[in-house]
Amino acid sequence: MSNEPEAQDQRGEDARLAALDERINAVREREEMRKTPNAGAQSDDSYRLGNRVLAELIAGIGGGAFIGWTIDQLIGRGHWGLLVVMGLGTFAAFRNIIRISTRRSE
Repeated sequence: MSNEPEAQDQRGEDARLAALDERINAVREREEMRKTPNAGAQSDDSYRLGNRVLAELIAGIGGGAFIGWTIDQLIGRGHWGLLVVMGLGTFAAFRNIIRISTRRSE
């Protein structure tokens, strides 16, 4: 008589352990699927587009700053050349980024 409740507890415990194992395995599978990279043309194109936008922004601001600094060194009139040409470079960079973002996908 005393063996019956223990047997029920063991069966209930085994069922809970089995359910826990199933849940752990399901979480592991989802985590593996999340970690695997999506190797495809779409992700590669997006990566390339992001790099191009970053390059446009850095080149516009950096190039404008360099050209403006050079003008300031040649003329010697404070930092107005730097500010003006860097502003123009930033404007050109954002114009190019907007042009890239509004282009239709091929």
